[in-house]
Amino acid sequence: MNTEDQIQSFRQTYASLRDEIGKVIVGHESIVEGTLIAILAGGHVLLEGVPGLGKTLLVRTLSEVLNLSFNRIQFTPDLMPADILGTNMVMETADGRREFEFQRGPIFAHLILADEINRATPKTQSAMLEAMQEKSVTAGGEIRKLVEPFFVLATQNPIDQEGTYPLPEAQLDRFFFKLVVGYPSGDELTEVLTRTTEGVRATVNKILDGAALIELQQLVRQVPVASHVKNYAVRLVLASHPKTETAVPVTNQYLRFGSSPRGGQCLLLAGKVRALIQGRFNVSFDDIQAVAAPTLRHRLILNFEAEAEGITTDHVVAQILKDVPRDAAMVNA
Repeated sequence: MNTEDQIQSFRQTYASLRDEIGKVIVGHESIVEGTLIAILAGGHVLLEGVPGLGKTLLVRTLSEVLNLSFNRIQFTPDLMPADILGTNMVMETADGRREFEFQRGPIFAHLILADEINRATPKTQSAMLEAMQEKSVTAGGEIRKLVEPFFVLATQNPIDQEGTYPLPEAQLDRFFFKLVVGYPSGDELTEVLTRTTEGVRATVNKILDGAALIELQQLVRQVPVASHVKNYAVRLVLASHPKTETAVPVTNQYLRFGSSPRGGQCLLLAGKVRALIQGRFNVSFDDIQAVAAPTLRHRLILNFEAEAEGITTDHVVAQILKDVPRDAAMVNA
């Protein structure tokens, strides 16, 4: 299959995934697009929004569209690492002897829904951190590899902070995208009520299996990025570092810490997926700008002044995009 055919196949697969999810999820086009971009790039997603907006339903629908194993983990303050990873159990053999046997936990699946992830203790979140980064877990005294492909789609509620444990920056950085789920419009809410109160149940078809998904992820890695576009992504990341030569004014005013190098990696990978979706085998400046907010918003740490003035990381990212020119030559002018 030549490159043009590969691009067309990628676009058709993406469109099929989006359309199948649309049978169940009303609206939220940008959230669906962001989730699919992250998965096609091989990354994890953090969905943040108030209860009842369909975050969990989106992940459940995605598990139905993808022919992958799926487990849901409901995070609570009393959840222990062994409840996620598994533990050694005493089992009786056929000849009557007793021996330890490792019983796998729910983390051993392709697609994990980590519901209300910020309700778990730091001890439990550390188990998730290893799984998300290394795609392996340490349990029963052994390092055990997780199945490939492996994705964590986590949800969290931004308003109810009682009994929660904010995710550490190191774990937030492991999420490819942070997507903020907003309220539906009037027409969308009407459609939601119609679907959910009149017994209408949509049936979705499976579009992708694990092997096909891995092939698409490999194609994403092959998309070239011109040096001037890559340089633009680098300058965006460097511009987020306060008190440095590359910092822009908004960064020095409102940030304590900027993006990690992983933010730059995610900018390029997400840009590659977006280019393929639009039928191009090269990444443009527009691709980088379009994915900047979900890529960087959870990687920037606000200072006290920003919090006092109600400034969000989205505001900072938007200003960075305005202040950092696309043409590197303008920086030196």
